[in-house]
Amino acid sequence: MVDASAVLRQGLLQLSKSDQVRSVIEKAPVSRSVVKRFVPGDATADAVRAAGELAATGRLTTIDYLGEDTLDLAQAQATRDAYLALLSALSDAGLTQGGRSEVSVKLSAVGQYLPGDGEKIALEHAREICEAAARAGTTVTLDMEDHTTTDSTLQVLRELRQDFPWVGAVLQAYLHRTEADCRDLAAAGSRVRLCKGAYKEPESVAFQAKEDVDRSYVRCLKVLMAGEGYPMVASHDPRLVEIAGALAAKHGRAADSFEYQMLYGIRPEEQRRIADRGDQMRVYIPYGEEWYGYLMRRMAERPANTMFFLRGLATKG
Repeated sequence: MVDASAVLRQGLLQLSKSDQVRSVIEKAPVSRSVVKRFVPGDATADAVRAAGELAATGRLTTIDYLGEDTLDLAQAQATRDAYLALLSALSDAGLTQGGRSEVSVKLSAVGQYLPGDGEKIALEHAREICEAAARAGTTVTLDMEDHTTTDSTLQVLRELRQDFPWVGAVLQAYLHRTEADCRDLAAAGSRVRLCKGAYKEPESVAFQAKEDVDRSYVRCLKVLMAGEGYPMVASHDPRLVEIAGALAAKHGRAADSFEYQMLYGIRPEEQRRIADRGDQMRVYIPYGEEWYGYLMRRMAERPANTMFFLRGLATKG
């Protein structure tokens, strides 16, 4: 039997790399107004404004300057500079104390894919971002990308944690290896964001069926909640959110020893409910001009997002 949601997901992931479809969507008169639900804007000021609005409702934030797969050194440097400017602006706005607003960084955006010394360049750029975060009183989380970069990203993480032990990691439950990675990273002081994963991966390295990914997520969550680290539960699935809360209670975790994470614009009422009950709720805010690939992956993760976007186009066009 054909899994319609899996077919839709794979199709959207393919479209995320289509320049032709991107051009059509970007030129549609209402696209930007619909996209604003998920991406608050292109500029640093847009990200700071969104973080401030969320802070006023008791929510924490992590901010991603959109872009990835950079093959140009100047672009990698520009991305680093964008993060430095963002951290300075967040600090000036009084949003960084205690890690209330932090940043999420994709290593491929700061040079990981550059030929030759790409990993070294990405490490140095990430180190500069971490230094700026430390000055601002906040933290950095290294986003995880497709499986071909996992080992490289974890190696950079180990290097950075020698000087910045608070640097966060991201692990993706759909990869077969992730339960073992959770065991390796569930140590005291280790911050680990667990997500399902949003890239098209082969069956040889990743679970393909939603049910298998969900089961893997729960197994990984059990490891993290039982460990001595700081789990960051990145999911919009009500059942997984409930399981996370039950596991935290089982292991006697205080509210400040873990957090929930959701994406900007998705389930905002639930975000507020979690924050209002006294748990930590962090919102992932993306910003910048490179929003197309991000948007397509978000729709691939959750078909309801696709319907929202299409309804927006239909009703406002």
